[in-house]
Amino acid sequence: MKTLANEIDVIISSALDNLDLIQTLTDCITTFMSFDEDSAHWIGMSVRETVTNAIQHGNKLDLSKRVDISFEVTADRLSICVRDQGSGFNAEEIPNPLDADNLLKPSGRGIFYIRTFMDEVEFRHLSEGGMEVHMVKRISSN
Repeated sequence: MKTLANEIDVIISSALDNLDLIQTLTDCITTFMSFDEDSAHWIGMSVRETVTNAIQHGNKLDLSKRVDISFEVTADRLSICVRDQGSGFNAEEIPNPLDADNLLKPSGRGIFYIRTFMDEVEFRHLSEGGMEVHMVKRISSN
């Protein structure tokens, strides 16, 4: 049995003004795939947070650096890859936002949310430099 897959690739500069475009595209894809309203919201938030991190923390708002976003639509899942051109990070070294010392901090929850709302999340250092975040949301998990 052959699986139908459609891929949508978007390249943006490291400007936060591009977030609304990515949000709109994500919303269109989740609607097309018939995700329920809650799942669509959390997918959108996860993509927005990942792209924000790539722009701010990865590429340091450097407009000469790009962020690549790929959406792969299949019958049973949505796979998203976000790649930046920054120096990378170790996801295991990010402080737990649920620790008592971190509960009142206004930031630091993005990766926690992404891991909570998506079915699979993987962080990879790219050989050419930069980071890739790969996320999957299965339709059956709605």
